[in-house]
Amino acid sequence: MMDSSAEKPPRARVEDAIDTEEPRTRDYLDGFLAAKPAADGVGGEGSDLQADVIAALREIFDPEIPVNIYDLGLIYGVEVDENRDATVTMTLTTPHCPVAESMPGEVELRVASVPGIRDAEVNLIWDPPWGPHKMSDEARLELGML
Repeated sequence: MMDSSAEKPPRARVEDAIDTEEPRTRDYLDGFLAAKPAADGVGGEGSDLQADVIAALREIFDPEIPVNIYDLGLIYGVEVDENRDATVTMTLTTPHCPVAESMPGEVELRVASVPGIRDAEVNLIWDPPWGPHKMSDEARLELGML
């Protein structure tokens, strides 16, 4: 049985760990809010912004297959221009895919939410048709195809 008369240990506080005369303020968002996108190398092939868009696409998973849509080969192109506008060209596994109506909208929202992107557009195409040969090696490994 626990002794209820025992005192609780003191809580650790940030203010106690800092050896300054000024109290610590909650400033952890200041740097993020003050940051401005880089002025040079905004868009284009191989840019950091394009890499950020691709990273965001890798967070969207096909609802029927446990693989992200980028590695699944559904993304045919990612372009980011000098105005920070992103254009994603994509397809789906079939025109009758259950997410045919919602997936392009989800992709557009996710890409538009990437910091630094001004606007996003998704072009859904069917030619060339998707096939398993478009999957990355990582996707094939995940699905046991390697």
